[in-house]
Amino acid sequence: MCGRLSQYRGIHDFVETLSLPEAWRNNVGDQPLGRYNVAPTTPVAVLRVDDAGPRADLVRWGWRPHWATDRAAPINARVEKVAHGPFFRAIWPHRAITPIDGWYEWVDEGGPKKQPYYIRRRDGRPALCASIGQFAGSEHDGFVIITADAEGGMVDVHDRRPVVLSPELAREWMAPGTPKEQTEQMALNLGEPAEAFEWYRVSTAVGNVRNQGAELIKPISEPGQQDRLTL
Repeated sequence: MCGRLSQYRGIHDFVETLSLPEAWRNNVGDQPLGRYNVAPTTPVAVLRVDDAGPRADLVRWGWRPHWATDRAAPINARVEKVAHGPFFRAIWPHRAITPIDGWYEWVDEGGPKKQPYYIRRRDGRPALCASIGQFAGSEHDGFVIITADAEGGMVDVHDRRPVVLSPELAREWMAPGTPKEQTEQMALNLGEPAEAFEWYRVSTAVGNVRNQGAELIKPISEPGQQDRLTL
């Protein structure tokens, strides 16, 4: 999964997708986020549950343990090793959902530049991405999105994809009482399949993080080619 995503709907839209009836502490705001080109190290809206109930916060995308000062903070964690490797051990128990409208991947199609693709749920709903992070209210807070191997036609776009959960599984993922072994199996085996998504070419303007706006997610066609909207 490459390091760009979109989060243009509002928190209320994301929470509605989760179907959690409890009152949320919204530290993000009520307006649409309007972000079509979100880059690593920037604040991203994240949903989680703590001792006081559900909450929405802006958290930096990327995290590393205090002892890993020799590398940049990763933005993703591989599902195959995240539950048992030492790098993410401290934050594996701290689960969250990152609700996104879609994400971008870049494909080498033989042109002068790699071609960006936008990937989103086929049904138009937000993608509820399994995430973990540090949420202590300090300058060291951050989160990563868990990724798995791509499957089906999605492999042609990228070999990794975020682990996207159904609303029911997302609620279980966030629940503090869900056993760690159960959440590991959810991440390994119960992510939404490739058939749940569609993807298509978009403008290379998304390569510049300063570019924002809804035009970035509009399909484009190349001469003699059709937009790829199906698997």
